[in-house]
Amino acid sequence: MPEFVTSSSNVPSSLTDAIGIGTLTRLVPRELVDEVVASGGRKEIRKNKLPARVMVYFVMAMTLFYGDPYEEVMRKLADGLDYMGTWRKDWETPSPGGLCHAWQRLGAKVVRDLYRRVAVPCAMRSTKGAWLSGRRLMAVDGFGMEAPDSEENAEYFGYTGKKGRSAFPFVRMAALTECGTHAVVAAEIGKDGEGEETLTRRILSSGSVEAGMLVMADSGLYSYTNFKMTLDAGADALFRVGANVELPVLEWLADGSYLSFIADSREKARNSYRLRRGLAEITGLPGFYVRVVDYEITDRGDGEEIITLVTNITDPDEIPRCRTRRSLSPAVGG
Repeated sequence: MPEFVTSSSNVPSSLTDAIGIGTLTRLVPRELVDEVVASGGRKEIRKNKLPARVMVYFVMAMTLFYGDPYEEVMRKLADGLDYMGTWRKDWETPSPGGLCHAWQRLGAKVVRDLYRRVAVPCAMRSTKGAWLSGRRLMAVDGFGMEAPDSEENAEYFGYTGKKGRSAFPFVRMAALTECGTHAVVAAEIGKDGEGEETLTRRILSSGSVEAGMLVMADSGLYSYTNFKMTLDAGADALFRVGANVELPVLEWLADGSYLSFIADSREKARNSYRLRRGLAEITGLPGFYVRVVDYEITDRGDGEEIITLVTNITDPDEIPRCRTRRSLSPAVGG
């Protein structure tokens, strides 16, 4: 990192801080940062006290030292880089205002593009919990968090709550995560009015889902469209479905699961009689044959809970029901 500057101390305040910064620069090398900065039109100005490259690492360091003031994050970043010998000039930490202006000058596009370049699955074949029958286990889910109560945040993100408005603006998000490593390989942040299913569709169409993956999702994200988008991307799907999803029993399989058929809601309405008649009458109907796995959870709440999973992997010899229950249901059923 040319022209990186140094704090007065040559030893970071915490060895763990230095390790964190070292890991960050190893996973996100400076050559890649320079490439993304240049492609985003944020050319480095070497005489600038806070050039774009430095601010990219500063933004990432803020996630490592969440809760620390801006100046403290910058000091830890400088100390960690100095400890590794990549911070070369005497330099004083800028004011919070200076850091804020430099961050705004960097913009969101550079950070977003960099994330898309480095956010990839990273499990090895030996990684525990990362694979099932040769497929990379992935999970897509939605979540949310409160944001500072500013007019800008309120206008963009809105609030949550059906009966009463939440105290702070609420940020809705969805993410695709590698189960074995918890690496988030794709994420979408929604604005006011955009729900989890909308954000999930963006992820499924982003190119992050690919062949060799088994993508799992909870019932709140199930729809025929989302299931189809997963398969169209070349991956296999395992979705939990709610009790309102009609799944006709077409054929019982040896492991206790059964073969069924899912279709677009309009097709299901037009062909409800054919669906009830069974397998022979479905030929030619747009949709997918799926394997349905039902099981019970007996230690949740006041009674038993039935969990229903659907997957395009219809051969029970490939992933038997008992193995599916033991390996996959906790990840899907939560």
